Amino acid sequence: MSPEDVETFERCISVGGVALFPADTVYGLATEPDSREGVERLYRLKGRSPDAPAAVMFFDIELALAALPELGARTQAAVRRLLPDALTLVVPNPARRFSLACGPEPRRLGLRVPRLEGGLAPLAAVSWPVLQSSANRSGGADVRRVADVDEELRSGVDLILDGGELPGTPSTVVDLSAYEDDGSWELLREGAIPREAVLRCLR
Repeated sequence: MSPEDVETFERCISVGGVALFPADTVYGLATEPDSREGVERLYRLKGRSPDAPAAVMFFDIELALAALPELGARTQAAVRRLLPDALTLVVPNPARRFSLACGPEPRRLGLRVPRLEGGLAPLAAVSWPVLQSSANRSGGADVRRVADVDEELRSGVDLILDGGELPGTPSTVVDLSAYEDDGSWELLREGAIPREAVLRCLR
């Protein structure tokens, strides 16, 4: 991954293009979160229902928190303890930001900030948030190499960034939507980060 790759990725996203890219877990598809055309294309490629929720990924924790100023102090502190990492956090979204990513629950938002190390480190310079979903057909297996991505899906994107072989385990999903009120949280999917690690951060 090079700075030029990062610039190309940002240009693609900024015009509502759809990119295939490496995260810290599996390969994903990305587009501009507020581009209805881009989001609809991404969902068509996956064969996914357009009202299914996705996550918004930021590549820097400060940019993520600046984009969601309504988050309460307790939730912000939890987000800082948990991210960046292989986690998707479901957080309150009272301002209904990034509504195309929220599906039927606009007051909740999936938030990702990946831990980008080694060859993926240049991606941390991306300043543009993306709506992202795994690079597979809906219900299909997660993909750790570009060569394993469905051929029709690969041919349908505007840009492919090859980051080599990835770990292959999807992010752990943690619901923090009630955390501000009473400190409660729920593990929705255990993935790359075990429950015990989440518990240590949220104690």
